[in-house]
Amino acid sequence: MTKKEFTDKVLEAEQTLYHISKSILINEVDCEDVVQEAILKAYRSRNSLKNESYFKTWLVRITINECYSYKRKHKNEISYEYYIQNQESCDEPYTDLHIAIQRLDDKKRLPIILYYIEGYSLTDIAQILHIPSGTVKSRLANGRKEIKQFLESEGLR
Repeated sequence: MTKKEFTDKVLEAEQTLYHISKSILINEVDCEDVVQEAILKAYRSRNSLKNESYFKTWLVRITINECYSYKRKHKNEISYEYYIQNQESCDEPYTDLHIAIQRLDDKKRLPIILYYIEGYSLTDIAQILHIPSGTVKSRLANGRKEIKQFLESEGLR
């Protein structure tokens, strides 16, 4: 894969990488750092990718691994209450649905983001997360259920 091809494919996947990192990490700056690190790792090992048609899936997996690695190294997570209190100071307004999705644990949040926001198929998500398709389906169902319960408890449904 040439540098130009790599750059073009990264630019196509950039928004997806950011969404995924945002679903795991809360802080915008952390997300940007992790995505940059994932792109750098992918660039360094770009020749190890055997099938270029899986580039985006491969890059998403690297990003997810980088996010979890970052979380392990930086245990000082911001509490959910702090996140909600300070969301008004952010430039980007958050919807109730976004807040409900962010409240899910990673095991449910990632499939929800990958399926409903990024449009990945169940098979692709199973590949990315290294879990069976049935597990993806169950996490999607459980995630939807939790989102619905949150929205109903907030009087939004």
